[in-house]
Amino acid sequence: MAFITKALFNNILRRFIHQDFHEAVSSMTIIDAFLFLMVHSVDRLGIWHRLPVVLGLIYLAVRRHLHQQYNLINVGETPSGVRFSPGDYPYRTADGSYNDPFNEGAGSQGSFFGRNIMPVHQTDKLMKPDPMVVATKLLTRTQYKDTDKQFNMIAASWIQFMIHDWIDHMENTNQQVELIAPKEVANKCPLSSFKFYPTKEFPTGFYDIKSGAKNIRTPWWDGSVIYGSNKERLQKVRTFTDGKLKISEDGLLQQDEDGIPISGDIRNSWAGVSTLQALFIKEHNAVCDTLKKEYPDLNDEELYRYARLVTSAVIAKIHTIDWTVELLKTDMLLAGMRANWYGLLGKKFKDTFGHVGGSSLGGLVGLRKPVNHGVPYSLTEEFTSVYRLHQLLPDSIHLRNINVAPGPNKSPPLLEEVPMPDLIGHKGEKTLSQIGFTRQFVSMGHQACGALELWNYPSWLRDLVAQDVDGKDRPDHVDLAALEIYRDRERKVARYNQFRRALLLIPISKWEDLTEDKNAIEVLKDVYGDDVEELDLMVGLMAEKKIKGFAISETAFIVFLLMATRRLEADRFFTSDFNEETYTKKGFEWVNTTESLKDVLDRHYPEISKKWMNSTSAFSVWDSPPNAPNPIPLYLRFPSS
Repeated sequence: MAFITKALFNNILRRFIHQDFHEAVSSMTIIDAFLFLMVHSVDRLGIWHRLPVVLGLIYLAVRRHLHQQYNLINVGETPSGVRFSPGDYPYRTADGSYNDPFNEGAGSQGSFFGRNIMPVHQTDKLMKPDPMVVATKLLTRTQYKDTDKQFNMIAASWIQFMIHDWIDHMENTNQQVELIAPKEVANKCPLSSFKFYPTKEFPTGFYDIKSGAKNIRTPWWDGSVIYGSNKERLQKVRTFTDGKLKISEDGLLQQDEDGIPISGDIRNSWAGVSTLQALFIKEHNAVCDTLKKEYPDLNDEELYRYARLVTSAVIAKIHTIDWTVELLKTDMLLAGMRANWYGLLGKKFKDTFGHVGGSSLGGLVGLRKPVNHGVPYSLTEEFTSVYRLHQLLPDSIHLRNINVAPGPNKSPPLLEEVPMPDLIGHKGEKTLSQIGFTRQFVSMGHQACGALELWNYPSWLRDLVAQDVDGKDRPDHVDLAALEIYRDRERKVARYNQFRRALLLIPISKWEDLTEDKNAIEVLKDVYGDDVEELDLMVGLMAEKKIKGFAISETAFIVFLLMATRRLEADRFFTSDFNEETYTKKGFEWVNTTESLKDVLDRHYPEISKKWMNSTSAFSVWDSPPNAPNPIPLYLRFPSS
């Protein structure tokens, strides 16, 4: 009877949904099919981002639920009947293990990347169309476009800081792939050819997904960008005195005898990431000082472990309720991100009464137990793909004069422009040591970052010296724009249209559905012909017309909607172990009273924001006006247009 009822329901439902989703809906429960009809109806009208805040939050909650049910796919075997006691590991381990009580290896270094979408094999399409053609005709910067006042170079550095915390693929160093520029674009390519290592594939033991790639970083939000993802790296960054990490006297990263910076992750970095690493090493060490004063009996190891918990939580909190709010600058996402951390009842209620209710009322942080929706925690190949954001980087950093009085809106005058190639890798560390932390940070604060659009990929990244995991330069230069196109295909990530379908987003049927830019449509046709199904994911993400207030595309946002939640709710140190017992009373207070990057900056460099920062957030351009007060309660607001 239930089967007949569902069949009748699905037949009726199919009349109201796009034909591309008929198969997906047939596999859903009746309730989920009805929920999908709700969000799909809104999608067809294209109005979800124009809904009142409350209705918009309902839309996002329903969509997130559907993705949690149908877009979390495990890769690799899961241990059965194996459990350890979390009480034996009341701290973050060096390699990310022993976080999930039912799967000690989940989220550890060397674990598999998961999937949001089943792999799409493209062996016969790795070079169709040629990655260097795509990079040259659709990605390479022709004229720099920025984000105006919304997002600055600190914000651009921040997401790279996070990527260095979360994801990096293991490579097969026993062989190389070579890409050669076709004649039609050869004279416009900085490299006529380049070689690189392919992603290393491992057998999974699964029937549906027979092979997968492994993550050499720890995908938990565990601060591994400053601590490292294994014991060996951790040994290099610690002082083994009072729990502290190594940092130079000038407030920048220490360097070893080879001039390589000492920090948790140093591969393929630049001065912007290094300054954030240095800032949060200072944050860790300040937590150590505070805890030692409050609890003088704690030894070096205990101080380190507590300070790591606190610092990692501060980083996660800043990303959730400060950085993301500037990335997706709308009232709806302001409400949504604060609800992720504090719940719909809000900060004041949570500070007073603690976590009350489930994830909606009390927030994801402080839940009674971790939630992984039946799929062991990992970050995914699709997550990696939508975080290809190198368009954020400019061609130069506008160095400011901080030895004079501030100008209008606390703006310092321009001193000189430093080309970005002078700020990357080993050369970048030397340049940064001459610039200094304060000048670098103030300069990045006052400079808008690049916009995520077509024809805005930095040309200098097309002739790049790549590095090994130990920070040493490789002999072969790479064309990063072409390589990123190749990587998505190599790693079996669906192309744009199929990607959208699998995420229950309406696909495009013609180029005009993607963009109104006639020049873009002409070039898309030149590269891909009339076949929209061949469109590469990254190109589609850059071509999409942006939602007002969003620095990223809607397609990328949907992956973010799912995975940003997962990073918090699956981690016991943000859920069941987010308490005074695990963090110490003083450490827990430290996390709960830190709300923004500005708070961290004020702790260590109070003169910087006081003198040079006019904006409310450290992630928006610093000479922009502070956020105006809004008398309308957040949940009762309507979009401005």
